[in-house]
Parts: sequence; C-alpha cells; structure tokens
Amino acid sequence: MTVTDLMEDRVMLDGVLMKCNQNKTKARTDADCLNARIAIERLASKSDPADEAKRAEAFERTREQLRLSQDKLRQEHEAKAKVDVYHLPLVPVEPAPPPAPAPAPTQSPATALSPPPFADSPAVMSQSNP
Repeated sequence: MTVTDLMEDRVMLDGVLMKCNQNKTKARTDADCLNARIAIERLASKSDPADEAKRAEAFERTREQLRLSQDKLRQEHEAKAKVDVYHLPLVPVEPAPPPAPAPAPTQSPATALSPPPFADSPAVMSQSNP
C-alpha cells in the first residue's frame, strides 16, 4: 500500500494500524506500517476546513477594516485639499473707472443717420404694376 492510497482509504488505514499495533516487532520493519505512520502524520498536518474558513473570514474582515480606514484617510485628505469658496477671505474690489466722455459729432444727428448720396448710382424709384 502506498501512502496516498492509505490517506484516501481511511478504513484500510485503520486496519493496517491495528495489525501494526498487535505485532510491535513487525511494525518497525514492515513497509505497510511505515507507510501508515507517514499517512497518519500527513493527515494530521493537513488543516481542518473549518479552520481554513475561519482564517479566510478573519482575513477578509481585517482587509475590509483596512480598506475603510484608507478610504477615511483619503476623504480627509481630499477635504483638506478642497477649496471652499464660501470661506475664502474677502478682497476689496476697486470700482471701475468712469467711462471717458464721447467725442462731439461733426455732423448733425439727422444727417448722420441718413446714408450719404452717391453720384454714380441712379435714384431708386418705387414702381407699381397695374
């Protein structure tokens, strides 16, 4: 029997161990007894699935706590770096200088609005069709 066979078949492992315990002198030299002891040690060293689940749960819990603390630190840092415009100091604003006075027109206002007469263009007259 190999060690892996004995590890997979627990009933056979128990039977081999009972034979080895009945005959102590044969137990030290028999290959099956040696393989059975090695299989027992390997099975004992394997971790229990419940323990693995507890370790995985503890790991996830500590990872979540670390993530939350890092998020809190990042939010505090962002809050310090953010500028609140409602709490900035007031800066006095100087009033704009008054506009400069407009230059006096050279033509009368009535002639300034009418287009200048052109000598080359014929006068446009309205026509009516009967």
